[in-house]
Order: sequence, then structure tokens, then C-alpha cells
Amino acid sequence: MEARPREGSNAIDYRLDDHHHRFTLYPSKEDSVAVVGWEVTAEAKLEELVAELRGRQIEVIAGSQALCEERKVRKLYSFTCPMVGSNNEIYYGPLVSNTLFNPRRGISGYKTGSLGLGHIVFWVKDLAASVKFYQDIMGFNISDYIAWDVHDAVFLHCNPRHHTLALMKEGPGPAGGLMHIMVEANSIDDVGYAYDIVRDRGIPVMLDPGKHSNDHMQSFYLQTPSGFWIEYGFGGREIGPDWEIKTYDQPMLWGHRPLTV
Repeated sequence: MEARPREGSNAIDYRLDDHHHRFTLYPSKEDSVAVVGWEVTAEAKLEELVAELRGRQIEVIAGSQALCEERKVRKLYSFTCPMVGSNNEIYYGPLVSNTLFNPRRGISGYKTGSLGLGHIVFWVKDLAASVKFYQDIMGFNISDYIAWDVHDAVFLHCNPRHHTLALMKEGPGPAGGLMHIMVEANSIDDVGYAYDIVRDRGIPVMLDPGKHSNDHMQSFYLQTPSGFWIEYGFGGREIGPDWEIKTYDQPMLWGHRPLTV
């Protein structure tokens, strides 16, 4: 990634592509995700979604011009998901930079574009109600399910990426807590190089390299200093018009075993 410190602020933006940023880190006494952003394609679509949320008696707050400038978007609204408990911002018109993406080390880049940043996974208390919220109100569609002896998970998409959101029945993490974020590389070699760097630096590896059963992502999982995990992968499947929803009985085809450094 490319780190870009904010002028006049202690925040740091991180780029993955031509967007001004995809992540922003802020100094805080709490190790947590402050907000998750969801992009819609146009202002009219944004207003339709706001009306839908308010029609369900969900408080939606219009973002100030200052907040829009901070987020580098044309317009945004914020709300708290009543099911997951996460803070969300819905927006349109993100700033795209003409400055070339300049990663801190040589990599082939990230698979983003129309697929968005990657995916995010939350622990939830009421799995069925949470899925219904994201389907009926946010417009997500189900990709597939995994039901195994440890957890139940539902995978949802809002673009061709296999899943942009996954919801897991409450487990080791608290309900509403972030389980992990995934970013996808353009090359399996980038994943391998990153894995070597992580091991060499003694960064906790939570799951060793493996391949998922449903989206076929080849990846490994590392733990951030904030406690949540990052999945770094390659080769994820995309959703097509003839996609068939399936239920899998385990999350991996191979690998993804717990690993201690």
C-alpha cells in the first residue's frame, strides 16, 4: 500500500489504486473500526437508499461539507446498522487521483475497480436478521453459505466480487465486532512475498496459506496491532449471471490452519 500522511492531521491515508485512499488510520485510545464506507453509483441512488433507511425508522445523518472533504467524496450520509452495530457511511463520487499509485515496495497492484476495496466480515448475534437487513435495505444478494462445526457464515455480494460482506454467527469476537478485512493482490507472488515478510518480522499469522472452498481465494491471515485480522489473497471468484447459490460444509479446500509464530 501507499501511505500518505494527511496535512495538518495525525491521520494517515492508504492507497491501493487510483482512489485518493481506501483506508484511513486515526490516532485513538480505542483499537476499533470507526466507520465502514459503502459506495453507491450516483446521487439519485444515494437518496433512494437514504429514504429506504429512514422509512425503516433508522436514523440517517447528512454528512457536513467538512466531513465530505475529509472523506474525499461528493456527498455522504451516516447511520448505525441496527443489526450489526457498526457505524456506516454511504456515499457517492469518491475522489480519484491522477497521481500514480506508488506502493512502498514493488508489487503488481490490487484487484479493485468495480469490485471495490475487497471484503469485510462481521460477527453478529442474530444472523438471519442481519442478512435480511443487508438484503432488503442495502441491496446485497446472497452468494453462498458455509455451515460447519465451528461457525455458520453467510456471504453477500453487491458487485461481481464473490462477496463484499460476510456475516458470521457470534463466536470468538463480540457481536458487531470486525472479524477481518480482505484485500486481493493481482499476483499470487505478491501474496507469497508478503507472507515471507510477515513471518520474518514476527507478525502473528493466524491462518497459514490456504484456499477457500466457496470463493477459491488463495490467501493467508495475519493479525493487526488493533486485534482484527487481514486476509491477503489472490484468485477470488466473481459472480456471473448463472451463479448458483450453494452451501459448503467447511471453509477451506486446503490449508488455512492456525499457525503460531
